Amino acid sequence: MSVRSQLLKGILDGCVLAVIEKEAVYGYELSKKLQDIGLKDVSEGTIYPVLLRLQKNGLIRGELKPSDSGPDRKYYFLTDTGHETLATIIEEWNRISDPVNELLKRR
Repeated sequence: MSVRSQLLKGILDGCVLAVIEKEAVYGYELSKKLQDIGLKDVSEGTIYPVLLRLQKNGLIRGELKPSDSGPDRKYYFLTDTGHETLATIIEEWNRISDPVNELLKRR
């Protein structure tokens, strides 16, 4: 596993929760949104296990909705616990990323 993959794995839950916080999305749409912001190596194969785990932990909930182009799609919404967890992740990320960025800029 590359360094980039390891770093991304550590913050992927936060990225997924942040996308879902803005709007309900289905799995493929979520993968595309993450790729569009530059996380090109986040595939659907990576996303679905994360979604299942987040749902199992009560951070998101899924709801089937009809699709104009095929079978129903499962859209994901943040739960109250998901909102609280995302706030904690953002706070912790800032505590880590700011000093790390400062340290790495000194090189």
